[in-house]
Amino acid sequence: GEVDMVAVLSGLSEGEHAIHIHQTADCTAADGSSAGGHWNPTNEPHGKWGASEGYHKGDIGNFTADADGNAKVEFSTDEWCIGCDDENKNILGKGVIVHQGVDDYTSQPSGDAGARVSCAGIIE
Repeated sequence: GEVDMVAVLSGLSEGEHAIHIHQTADCTAADGSSAGGHWNPTNEPHGKWGASEGYHKGDIGNFTADADGNAKVEFSTDEWCIGCDDENKNILGKGVIVHQGVDDYTSQPSGDAGARVSCAGIIE
C-alpha cells in the first residue's frame, strides 16, 4: 500500500523550511531534541528523497510557507507503513519535525536545516 501524508502548518516564518520524520514521537523538549535524529532505519546517507546516492526514510524535503506563515505539505510513498511489522517502513511512533531553514540535501547527517521549530508525533 501507499501512505499519504498531509501536513497543514501555521505560525511559521515566511519562506522555505525543511520537514523530516525523526526517530521518536517525543516532543517534550522545547527545542524538539527529544524526537532524536532523522529516522534512518536503512542506515543510508542523508539526501534528497529518491536520490540514487541514498536518503533517509525520513527525508521528506522542503516546502514554502506563505507571508502569513501558512503551508501545506503533501507527500505519498510506498516506502512507509503505519503500524505494520516492517520496522524499515513503519512510521508509527516517530516524530515529524519542521526546521527553521532549508535542507541542502548534502550536509551530513541532517542537511544543515537549522533549528527545530515544530514537533508532532505520529501516534494512534
